[in-house]
Amino acid sequence: MISTRGRYALRVLIDLAEHAGENYIPLKDVAGRQAISVKYLERIMAELKKAGIIEGTHGKGGGYRLVKSPEEYRVGDILRITEGDLAPVACLSNGSEPCERSEKCRTISMWRKFDEITNDYFNNITISDLMKKSGE
Repeated sequence: MISTRGRYALRVLIDLAEHAGENYIPLKDVAGRQAISVKYLERIMAELKKAGIIEGTHGKGGGYRLVKSPEEYRVGDILRITEGDLAPVACLSNGSEPCERSEKCRTISMWRKFDEITNDYFNNITISDLMKKSGE
């Protein structure tokens, strides 16, 4: 299940992309439009900034903006930054210990395929795609 952290990160990036002409966008403006608390967004923005997804500045005229065009942001990358991993089972998570049952596991190939489908799906959607209104 994708947490609010991942879902809100996507909403914020769409918002920043839609208001890109305004240079740096104040976090309070994004928070207001998205109905998300500034405090919670600050934590998400720090993660995105650390990952090089956005840039920010403080003071008068400060705020956040995208560092690339919306077409260059893949949803899969954003979710992996905010969620850590999209693996459906612990044994497929990055850095997990090899499962002692993997050679006898009758379900591992199913989980691997599900993981592949999930990652391929999210890797083929961009922030630009999400900017389109439903039905487009």
